[in-house]
Amino acid sequence: MEDFDMPPPEEMMNDEEMDFADDVAPVMKVGEEKEIGKQGLKKKLLKEGEGWDTPENGDEVEVHYTGTLLDGTKFDSSVDRGTPFKFTLGQGQVIKGWDIGIKTMKKGEKAIFTIPPGLAYGETGSPPTIPPNATLQFEVELLSWVSVKDICKDGGIFKKILVEGEKWENPKDPDEVLVKYEARLEDGTLVAKSDGVEFTVSEGHFCPALSKAVKTMKKGEKALLTVKPQYGFGEHGKPASGDEGAVPPNATLQITLELVSWKTVSYVTDDKKVVKKILKEGEGYDRPNEGAIVKLKLIGKLEDGTVFLKKGYEDGDDLFEFRTDEEQVIEGLDRAALTMKKGEVAFLTIAPEYAFGSSEAKQDLAVVPSNCTVYYEVELVSFEKEKESWDMNTQEKIEAAAKKKEEGNALFKAGKYARASKRYEKVLEMDSMNVKALYRRAQAYINLADLELAEFDIKKALEIDPDNREVKLEYKMLKEKMREYNKKDAQFYGKMFSKMLDSNKSGSKDSEPMSVDSKA
Repeated sequence: MEDFDMPPPEEMMNDEEMDFADDVAPVMKVGEEKEIGKQGLKKKLLKEGEGWDTPENGDEVEVHYTGTLLDGTKFDSSVDRGTPFKFTLGQGQVIKGWDIGIKTMKKGEKAIFTIPPGLAYGETGSPPTIPPNATLQFEVELLSWVSVKDICKDGGIFKKILVEGEKWENPKDPDEVLVKYEARLEDGTLVAKSDGVEFTVSEGHFCPALSKAVKTMKKGEKALLTVKPQYGFGEHGKPASGDEGAVPPNATLQITLELVSWKTVSYVTDDKKVVKKILKEGEGYDRPNEGAIVKLKLIGKLEDGTVFLKKGYEDGDDLFEFRTDEEQVIEGLDRAALTMKKGEVAFLTIAPEYAFGSSEAKQDLAVVPSNCTVYYEVELVSFEKEKESWDMNTQEKIEAAAKKKEEGNALFKAGKYARASKRYEKVLEMDSMNVKALYRRAQAYINLADLELAEFDIKKALEIDPDNREVKLEYKMLKEKMREYNKKDAQFYGKMFSKMLDSNKSGSKDSEPMSVDSKA
């Protein structure tokens, strides 16, 4: 391939030419010939390939080929040599016609490409075998390819998959990954190695490339990373320490990385104060709903390891049981249970606001101090979901609606407006025309300062019962509140705008002498 593999620099493929090939993997039948793109490249299919996948720029492809002139003169053949040819696609290592055409091939496919001079060796040719302005024909068989991805899209980390992983999920920033890795300099010098290290993706380990790479990997995947200095140790390098060797300044690293497994970590609450780490995946997709009865194995601990609660782990010990969304347990545990599947084992970190707050709490085995973060290891053994409205008959809906309305009223009186609004929502699922529930939910929204949702409910209630005195009075009060809020907003933004004007005036005064001087 000496005469063929490197085109002259001016013949290298520009970005626009590379991009247009992405749209042209034509659907073809054996024996059919089609033009690829608009520069005269033709492809004739000789043998269909496997599956649907095709290689991309950056992939390392392996092919067999035979190249001839239009008169049938053979000038090169990997088949005759008995050695397949390997190159990196889309990097200008071969003529343009190859970079474009092979991107349209599937594994095992065989085709003839007719390549015009502009996509081959142009006016100069490649003496002595290829004359000037020669149109070439190549019979190419795509044997295989190895995926190589520019994972940061800036040339900083190239990832070559050595062993495919399982399923489709990738770790996220909060997750804890277990990896094996080996890092070497370009000359092969070993600088670091681990047969198993666990770290949080967002916090990283060894060098920035590891956390960037694992977010693109599947469980069990093994890859070779080519890491440029910006994702390694930069212009300063790294001195030797412990078992790790020194990394020189501006060094490129070769890192073999295997993603053994990971534990999924998620935030149960939006403020990230209840964190769940899955230790064992549960079954299926179903989870408890609000009002479900859940049965758990449960160990509660303080930060120093003191166990304050343990249920369901000893022979004859009852499981820990409660009904969700009924304030029977601390809020963090209640909300976390709603995210779990049957059989799931999880580790919970619960901040004081979602635990026992600012007062001491006597538990089964120890006292939980005030303002204390607590930790639970939880296994969801089973759960019985509360019956959903669509599974109820008419009588059941009437009874359930009445019960939810009573619960909502009790929560409203207790000042628990968010939970009250949820109860009224359940009523409305069963009876969307219930004016009382709409009115009550609007009141809950007003107390939560969500005036737009409150207005929506009030308007709907008035559509159903235009003469309802209570609802009309509430709407009048709501409109007054909305005027007050709008007035406060206007005053706030007015003051802000005024300060901006004052600042601009001050700035312009300071600049006036300079303007005068410049004229002088």
